[in-house]
Amino acid sequence: MQTHPMRRRDLLTLSAALGLAPGALHAVTPAGGSAAPGQAIRTHALSLLGQPALPADFTHFPWVNPDAPKGGELALTALGSFDSFNQYILRGTAAVGLPLIYDTLLANSPDESSTEYPYLAQWIDLPADRLSISFDLNPAARFHDGRPVTAADVIFTFNALRTHGRPFFRSYWGDVTEVVAESPRRVTFRFRSNENRELGLILGQMPVMPAHWWEGRDFARPLLDPPLGSGPYRLERFEAGRSLVYTRVQDWWAKDIPSQKGTQNWDVQRYEYFRDTTVALEAFKAGQIDFRTENSARDWATGYDFPAMRRGLAKQDELRHELPTGMQAFAVNLRRPLFQDARVRRALIELFDFEWMNANLFYGSYTRTQSYFSNSELASSGLPSGAELAVLEPFRGRVPEEVFTTEYKLPVTDGSGNNREGLRTALRLLQAAGWRVQNRRLVGPQGQPFEFEILLQGATFERIALPYVQALERIGMSVRVRTVDPAQYQTRMDAFDYDMTVEVIPQSLSPGNEQRDFFSSAKARENGSQNVAGISDPVIDELVELVINAPDREQLVARTRALDRVLLWHNFMIPNWHSRTFRIAFWDKFGRPERNPRYGLGLETWWVDPAKDRALSDARRTL
Repeated sequence: MQTHPMRRRDLLTLSAALGLAPGALHAVTPAGGSAAPGQAIRTHALSLLGQPALPADFTHFPWVNPDAPKGGELALTALGSFDSFNQYILRGTAAVGLPLIYDTLLANSPDESSTEYPYLAQWIDLPADRLSISFDLNPAARFHDGRPVTAADVIFTFNALRTHGRPFFRSYWGDVTEVVAESPRRVTFRFRSNENRELGLILGQMPVMPAHWWEGRDFARPLLDPPLGSGPYRLERFEAGRSLVYTRVQDWWAKDIPSQKGTQNWDVQRYEYFRDTTVALEAFKAGQIDFRTENSARDWATGYDFPAMRRGLAKQDELRHELPTGMQAFAVNLRRPLFQDARVRRALIELFDFEWMNANLFYGSYTRTQSYFSNSELASSGLPSGAELAVLEPFRGRVPEEVFTTEYKLPVTDGSGNNREGLRTALRLLQAAGWRVQNRRLVGPQGQPFEFEILLQGATFERIALPYVQALERIGMSVRVRTVDPAQYQTRMDAFDYDMTVEVIPQSLSPGNEQRDFFSSAKARENGSQNVAGISDPVIDELVELVINAPDREQLVARTRALDRVLLWHNFMIPNWHSRTFRIAFWDKFGRPERNPRYGLGLETWWVDPAKDRALSDARRTL
């Protein structure tokens, strides 16, 4: 299950820090007791991994401050530009912050894995056969124009996203056969089968848009008008391509419901756009920006030594999280003939010297990523056995034999920068694939050069790509690095117009329907999908469906490990690294809860402390 569908450029900004058959979807009855499999239930919460922690009468999430004061401003950064207020379609470059405008059917709990609580939907009904799910909407729910949120709005949103939205939605909700309004405040989704264990939860993530506002507007086109929503903020004003100001809706209908109490506390949330991360960091240091997450190990170690930080007016902090870190990698485009041989792809892996980079570029702060499901029990390791081996056995002969006989390992160097063993291994692999070195150039059977381009968004990754290029050139490859702005990057990614790029595949503790978009053959051919590598393999297609339809947690783990192992042995990507903390920097004007949620940053629960804000304003005048 993917908590929030995101555009690829947003995933790259986050980096790699950062997914039921009958009886497998847990719920709590209004009285707090658990429901037996095969029994129709009415519930306030859904969970994939066990009983929800909070009862129906909970008053607020336990990590928030329910009495957090409202007021003040939060200024954040964005990169590039924007030309649309519709984040759900391929066309245009969407502005940041738009999710603030909308409410979802259910609210994700960042302190529990794959658990959702009431938001727009007040109650949930699951029939005994689990072939549908019904949501009863909160009668208090209102759009910003005062009109009620109805089942018709839910149906409009579902149809608009699945028909005109990004390809993600068609695969994510592919097992829904029908959506109907049982009454003005009750909507029912009917399913193709009862084996898709997470379908109810991912429908709960749906942002609901007003059908009446979209009348006469083309959902498939970039939107230039600030949209109407029902969420905690409205888009108050903007400067095209440069800045946006969202203001808190003072009479927001959900401000006191349990899943939202103590959140969304500032009156103004402002975004300023910058051309790259270097300029954005300088804007933070100048006091134009209040808060930033840092994804550059070098900047984290050396970039925050400025007078306000030394005086304690600005602060750095690292917040430990328990999120699966997924896969960040250099991804080759398998749609290109150059990369279709797995031996060539393994050669590219052998030439990537992580140990040198970690020591010389990252201050030793990262861990090498060894799995598509890293930092979780879902990651494969050793040799397959038990339930995982049973999953893989039917595919023997259709997957690399090493899947059964050899533990998958990435090469490890001594960190000196002299990766001779990697060069020798890569050359052997390339020669076996028909390539040879001629006049210091790597050429193929017809004399064609081994050349390609690495497409990047922004300059941050250049310092990683360029040493890698030097290693590739030592063996005779010709490699260019091309850095483009976010809008051009997104356009080229949506059209699969690249040879190699940096990809981030986020994962959760409950992988499911989103795996189709990452790895399936159908999505390899559909522009705008998240199958960046162009993976198209019938075995992987079958394994993805097995993951989606896993009947219980034990089988989910076994099937996900099997999928992970097969993906790794195909060498589709050159794995990078991950961090297990959020690195944050902020000006000291905030209050925050005593603890963070286990699976999230929790910024939406912070608030502006009036006394700190005044003190900071006074101190800044003396800088």
